[in-house]
Amino acid sequence: MKDKVFGVLQRVGRSFMLPIAILPVAGLFLGIGESFTNKTMLDTYGITGLIGPGTFVNALLSVMNDAGNIVFENLPLIFAIGVAIGMSKKEREVAALAAGIAFLIMHASIGAMIKIHGGTEALLSGASTEVLGIISLQMGVFGGIIVGLGTAALHNRYYKIELPQVLSFFGGTRFVPIICSIVYLIVGILMFYIWPPVQGAIYKVGNIVLASSYAGTWVYGLMERLLIPFGLHHVFYLPFWQTAVGGTAQVGDKVIEGAQNIFFAELGTPGITHFSVSATRFMSGKFPLMIFGLPGAALAMYKCAKPEKRKAVGGLLLSAALTSMLTGITEPIEFTFLFVAPVLYGIHCVLAGLAYMLMHMLGVGVGMTFSGGFIDLFLFGILQGNAKTSWILIVIVGIVYFVVYYLLFTFLIKKLDLKTPGREDSGEVKLYTRSDLEAKKNDQNENADELSAMICRGLGGKNNISDVDCCVTRLRCTVHNSELVNEGLLKQTGASGIFHKGVGVQIMYGPRVTVIKSNLEDYLVTAPDKEDTGYAIIKKESEKDTEKGIEKKVQGKVISTVILNSPLTGEAKDLSEVPDEVFASRIMGDGAVVVPSDGNVIAPADGVISFVFPSKHALGLTTTDGLELLIHIGIDTVKLDKKAFETYVEEGDKVQAGDKILSFDLEFIKNNAPSIASPCICTALNSNQKVRLLKTGDIKAGEALIAVDAFE
Repeated sequence: MKDKVFGVLQRVGRSFMLPIAILPVAGLFLGIGESFTNKTMLDTYGITGLIGPGTFVNALLSVMNDAGNIVFENLPLIFAIGVAIGMSKKEREVAALAAGIAFLIMHASIGAMIKIHGGTEALLSGASTEVLGIISLQMGVFGGIIVGLGTAALHNRYYKIELPQVLSFFGGTRFVPIICSIVYLIVGILMFYIWPPVQGAIYKVGNIVLASSYAGTWVYGLMERLLIPFGLHHVFYLPFWQTAVGGTAQVGDKVIEGAQNIFFAELGTPGITHFSVSATRFMSGKFPLMIFGLPGAALAMYKCAKPEKRKAVGGLLLSAALTSMLTGITEPIEFTFLFVAPVLYGIHCVLAGLAYMLMHMLGVGVGMTFSGGFIDLFLFGILQGNAKTSWILIVIVGIVYFVVYYLLFTFLIKKLDLKTPGREDSGEVKLYTRSDLEAKKNDQNENADELSAMICRGLGGKNNISDVDCCVTRLRCTVHNSELVNEGLLKQTGASGIFHKGVGVQIMYGPRVTVIKSNLEDYLVTAPDKEDTGYAIIKKESEKDTEKGIEKKVQGKVISTVILNSPLTGEAKDLSEVPDEVFASRIMGDGAVVVPSDGNVIAPADGVISFVFPSKHALGLTTTDGLELLIHIGIDTVKLDKKAFETYVEEGDKVQAGDKILSFDLEFIKNNAPSIASPCICTALNSNQKVRLLKTGDIKAGEALIAVDAFE
């Protein structure tokens, strides 16, 4: 039950991302437009003649101001459509249309009920508002979310409905707007009676939050960071930003609900002397963290890296720190120490709560659109002036935070010997990706299909995938059977981390995740219903044959044996000795490993080339006996991106044992990869087949390496 609830909450959280994603652009329009049309600012900087009233620039800025305002004024409708799109599984454009219709009908029904029962005069003060010209109840974004969730549920249930022949025209997707219209006419009538007490309860919650003062602000900041690994932070902070839980305020002649809405309403209202700290308390705390604290943590990780690895890790950490400072996107840094040193993340969450509390205590009035980086600070703090925002206090506290993060993280990393970037025992230096399996240079579509196939199989196959979506940096999936998820396989797709809770699976890819998600959705349209082993890089795990690297025990009489030769000259070893957990545990298949002494690869048997990986570091061979082989040169060599490899075959080529199929620069791989150990494995053995190692130690290409015995 808990896992199902988590899966639903995860989907709800990610559905919020589409409407939230428009806020930075709307905020940019509003911030620039309001700042440079504000009379006080124009007079202060002496630019009234340049961009003041009557100039073309002023007219353009006024348009930008109104363009930003219209988004914030209609967020309920935007959330209704966005949530419906995010929660629907197929035919999402139909869900979007149905949500828009349902939203209008619900509020029209509420408006009619208000007229029937004596008009707005019969309601409590502030209980009514105008929604797209319709007199309705003050439901705010909650109204949009109610429509979006309900529409998505109806859509997912009925978009394939088959009606009797006489009504068949109205079946399928055409039925969705119809049923939504009927349902939300009823919902609108019910909401006239239900919402007022609900609204009263929300106001009480908001009053409790406001009364909690600084302690409540600290808890808010702590929870907002603490929920990030679970992907539930959007569900947590959105009510504070967009509903009365975050407070209400009279701005101009309107009652505004939600901290972010209050801030932007004040931003566009002349005569505001200082932005409401009771609203910005839920936003200002991010700035010391994003712009100062996390860069301090990045510097600490750099200083603690091994001297020989500092150059490599420095570029990664600098890029991540600049991303955090400018845009407020912090996951490259946060997930690094979340997975390698959870204690650091726990301390980070506590300090995050403290940052929010300090900004509240100091009366900082800087709001934001989405991220909390320097761009937001410049638009909504610096440009608005220190008198209205007290933004200079962010810099003062931020400098202290930089020092605290640097000293504290340096001490803990050294004291606890935490394996932060540059301190790993392996030769590889990584920040938030383990390996990059997308060879980008020449054939992006082909590469995307290969990566999508790997993700699909790692999630248990097409039939096991219920839902696919993404947020800023994470691919968020829901599966039917969580036991079929292969985390080891998913890590091979270049993920920086994986969070798997019940049927909810989150795979961290960074900012490129939107492209990965789109490619995966396209792939799933035509993907086979059962797993395809043609790519060989992925082993379809047998439910009974293998468990955590334990070799299968096959008994009985041997009825046939296939001998496979070594494709390389070098030192032959048992597969368990390869310095890679996935290969060594035999998750991908069974075989042997050769540490090569030269750079030539030959075909180990007669057969057909089943695939050549785009980066040329690996290829597959299907033998005439039906065995599927993977020859993988080195460990984590995909990142070399063709630089050390040359292939002499293509997919579909027939080869004979001993034919040269690939060559590589041995010295280059030694210097640029964690290991030159090269696995040669059978990836799709039957339940009655077992691999037997024939030789260890020195071996020449073409000599017998392994035998595959088939038992009765």
